[in-house]
Formats: sequence, C-alpha cells, structure tokens
Amino acid sequence: MAASFFSRLLNRFCGVLLLTVFLCGLNASRPVINQELSNIFNELWRLDVNRWTPGIDYTISVQARAGYVSQGSHVVRDHASLPLFSNVTEDKFLNVTTLSRFTKLLDNYERSTGVAEVVTAEERTEVNLFLDAVLETEVMKRAHKYLVSKGKSSSNLRLFKSQLHLIWFHLYHRDRNTGLDSCGFEHVFVGETKSGTEILGFHNWIQFYLQEKNGNLDYKGYKAKNHDLPDQDDHVLNLQFSWHGLVKPVGSAFIGTSPEFEIGGLHKSSSS
Repeated sequence: MAASFFSRLLNRFCGVLLLTVFLCGLNASRPVINQELSNIFNELWRLDVNRWTPGIDYTISVQARAGYVSQGSHVVRDHASLPLFSNVTEDKFLNVTTLSRFTKLLDNYERSTGVAEVVTAEERTEVNLFLDAVLETEVMKRAHKYLVSKGKSSSNLRLFKSQLHLIWFHLYHRDRNTGLDSCGFEHVFVGETKSGTEILGFHNWIQFYLQEKNGNLDYKGYKAKNHDLPDQDDHVLNLQFSWHGLVKPVGSAFIGTSPEFEIGGLHKSSSS
C-alpha cells in the first residue's frame, strides 16, 4: 500500500494512531516521523491477514451523499434507502478467534453515559481472552516490537498486555456526576449516547453491521468531499446514521479491518 494511501486515510479517519500516542515525546509534524509512522502503518496493514475482502466477504452500498445535520438534532433526511452492508460472510465471526472474542465484548456496556459500568467476572474473562488472542496475531506482534524499539512499551508480554488493557478497558468518568461509566473500547468500538441527544464514538464497522442487521441502526448516506467520493471497495468511510433514535451527523470507520489491526493501529479518540 502506497504512502499516499496513509495520508489519505488519516485525512478521512477521525481516530488517532496508537503509535503516535506512545511517540508523544517526538515531534510528529516532522517529515521523518510522518514517514516512519506511514511505514509502520503500511506494514501493519500488510500483516492484517484477517482483514475482510470487499465483494467477497461483504458488500457495501454507499448510495448517496448525506446532508448536513447539526449535533444533537433528531431530524435527518435519509439519503440511503438500502442498508450499508449486505452479503456478509458471518461464518468468519465464528471461525476467526479475534473476531469471535471481539463480538462477545459488544454487549458488555451500558449505552448511556452517566450510568456506571458494572464489570462481571465473566466480562473480565472475555476481555482477557480477547487480548490474549490479539497478542498472538502478527499485527500486534509487529506493533509491540516497534513500540519496544521506541522505549514506549515493555518487552515483557504480560506488561504489554496490561498496557493495552489500561488504554482500552480501564474505566473512567465521562459523566463526573456518576460512577465510572466509560472506557476507550466502549467509546470507539461499541458507541455511547449522551443525555439522550447525541451519539459518542461508534467507529467500528462490525458493530455497525450487527446493529444495522438487528434494526437498531439506520444508515443515512456517506459524507465526503467532491474529489474524494467513496465506492464499494473503500476501507475507510465517513458515515451518517441514526442509532436507537439518535443521529450521528458524521462518524468515521475502517471497513473490513480486523479487531487486532484497529487495537494495534488506533488509540481511543478523545472527542466524538
């Protein structure tokens, strides 16, 4: 994958590279650092053997461009009469270890912020099994090796797993008037709602597909500039959708990528 793809992808995706978080002591605006990040990102992309193939493992129908919707508005015109996803090879959710363990995590969270999370023993086991599976992939092994070389992670696998757990699954306050009600994984991969008016996070294609399939989500159309129109083969999309009656004016997501790629290549975003 060419370096230009990396730049294009960063421009269209709202998340932040996990690697850049660990490299926070470096000046990421320097061309040499940008090139280094581009190189490692492309390498992780090549190693993502569990990435789904458009037109074979799934089909997307981007349809029409979505209109402007202000944050918090529930009024939206639907520019997509069809679902975004179709012809999804659901057997992969069962047969690929990281996928099967990932999907088990999606129902572990309270949707609304302000409601304290209660983590059960079963849920802790599910998280540990998921991280174990992710750590066995070539994507995460390469990300780990790179971070160790930069002095940002321990070479000890147990400590690195703890680091990943802290980044993605450590609970924190999103609403400070209540208990611990959020974590990075919930925000990025599952999605949250705030005050019954807006959708926070929700940047994962698997959760999008499953929620769409279950009738909880309605795709409204894509968001893009005139010179960067999406098609059915794109692996990154800017989307407008409603979820449980609330509207996300625009949300970005990788399409078809594996959980290990997104865990290894992305850090929880700090905003919407």
